[in-house]
Amino acid sequence: MKLKKLGIGLGLASTLLFVQCDVLEDVAGEILGGATTEGITKPSLTNSEVISGLKEALTIGITNGANLSSMTDGFLKNDLIKLPFPPSAIEAKNYIDGLQDNFINNTVKDQLAKIELTLNRAAEESAKKAAPIFVEAIKNMSVSDGFAILKGGDDAATTFLQKNTTAKLVEAFSPVVTESIAKVKLTDYWNPVVSKYNAYASLTEKNEITTDLSKYVTDRAISGLFTMVKQEEKKIRKDPIAQVTDLLKKVFGSVMGQ
Repeated sequence: MKLKKLGIGLGLASTLLFVQCDVLEDVAGEILGGATTEGITKPSLTNSEVISGLKEALTIGITNGANLSSMTDGFLKNDLIKLPFPPSAIEAKNYIDGLQDNFINNTVKDQLAKIELTLNRAAEESAKKAAPIFVEAIKNMSVSDGFAILKGGDDAATTFLQKNTTAKLVEAFSPVVTESIAKVKLTDYWNPVVSKYNAYASLTEKNEITTDLSKYVTDRAISGLFTMVKQEEKKIRKDPIAQVTDLLKKVFGSVMGQ
């Protein structure tokens, strides 16, 4: 439903001059000025309401995404974000899988089978502490950023958050992942398999496995969480039922003609 721009008052004009942002100028007439649809004037939105609505949407998406991911099997049973056996160590997995039982202790094969499980358990454990880190990052969103996100694609907010917070998230997340790896005893299963393969590699001039498990789980866990957040953002933008508060309905309804 096409929105018609209305006149902008002196107060809004002053705001535009102060912000000096093209995207804000383009969008403000549509959102802040109100719009008419079949003779009905929709209520205008203030800058504060628009940015508050966006932050609320992100917070809801992040919380929902993190909660879904942190549940038991939140990563393991979700094909979108499941952590596979580390690609850098797949040769070790194939080597161990190919050995006959009389050449290798059955315990090592049991440990191999548990590695993928515990990789995902570590990610799930880490995700329990992710939401506050993501939510904190939302607070620095500017007015111009907010309007650009509001008029962007289905994942504009997620992309903005990913671009502006990933480095800090990695720094904050790594200790949590290390703690989680210890809690689920991932290295207890990983080390015997890698040691067995590296002994073989040293005799056959193959490259030894030196995978950094903490980095691998950190990178994949954060990527998975953003995937879940993106799904929630799309729901909030497109599905009125997912817009669980009056402010969200007002903000996104103004943009999408709901």
